[in-house]
Amino acid sequence: MNTKFLITSTLVASLASTSFAWTYTNLHPSGASVSFGDGAGGNTQGGRANIGGVIRAGMWTGTASSWVDMHPAGASISEVWGVSSVSQVGYAQIGTTSHASLWTGSAGSWVSLNPSGSLGAVAYAATPTNQIGNTYMFSTVLASLWSGSAASWVNLNPTGSTASEAWGGSGSNQVGYATLGGVQEAALWSGTAASFVSLHPGGASSSRGHESDGSQQVGYAVVGGASHASLWTGTAGSWVDLNPSGATSSTAWGVLGGYQVGGAVIGGAQRASLWNGSAGSFVDLHSFLPASFSNSVARSISTDGVNYYIVGGGLNTATGRGEAILWTQAVPEPVTALTLGVGLLGLPRKRRLSGKGAKS
Repeated sequence: MNTKFLITSTLVASLASTSFAWTYTNLHPSGASVSFGDGAGGNTQGGRANIGGVIRAGMWTGTASSWVDMHPAGASISEVWGVSSVSQVGYAQIGTTSHASLWTGSAGSWVSLNPSGSLGAVAYAATPTNQIGNTYMFSTVLASLWSGSAASWVNLNPTGSTASEAWGGSGSNQVGYATLGGVQEAALWSGTAASFVSLHPGGASSSRGHESDGSQQVGYAVVGGASHASLWTGTAGSWVDLNPSGATSSTAWGVLGGYQVGGAVIGGAQRASLWNGSAGSFVDLHSFLPASFSNSVARSISTDGVNYYIVGGGLNTATGRGEAILWTQAVPEPVTALTLGVGLLGLPRKRRLSGKGAKS
């Protein structure tokens, strides 16, 4: 018996058991007419809810009753788009101006990130140290990076680009798109405009990056006229088409530790989706929802070391409204391999040494 193979296979099988034990939680807060989850960080989820006719930014910690209203004073609309372990980002509409926004858990913590001279801005993603999004300036949209204040703004728009947007990132890089020669190309940066790398795959008519975990980037590429959920590892040549069998289109929105989340249109309806690096690894997260949900999408994935959290939303035909959704699964325990290894020590010595991996 090859015990090294057995131990490794046990761990891989455990990690790959993404089609089992996903628990559904409805995050729709009391009094809301519509809600949606956009971002996740640790055990916190961020998004928006329409309460009293106003779209309001907010956050949850795993239940509908945990909703915290973060709508800043003076705003007509606000939304949370991204969440890190320490902060939340999005935008707030004040007067006629959209303000890229930073919060640390409450409405009173709100900070505007709009740089001097901008006509408006939006923040889409947060890391513990940075905020990532777009600024409207010089008659175009510019991919943007901040580190906690309006004055920290960095213009990521690369040379030759007529427009760009940054949608996600990790502590070391940012992803989005840049328009070059009239083509929207998925883009990767590492903190400066000069660091721009095109992720645009051959054969695609357009592409966009949505999120990065530092190792992988996800988004979409338009191939044959249809959007295909896409995965990269830092170069255009690394592109992997995640569009599952039977899907007419798909998009990937979030990535974490080898897992990708998004949505795929199957049978005319969008279904929240999970992948593990290939089209064939597709898991239909929609199947874990009550039958009253007609469509759904997964927008972000996070972990606190205890559970995986996937946040998004779907249309509940029983209530006639869009509702924020959370899928949860326990993180496989590393002790699985340790326990297996200890158990193998109890085997007769001759049999234990017969595998090539017995000494590993």
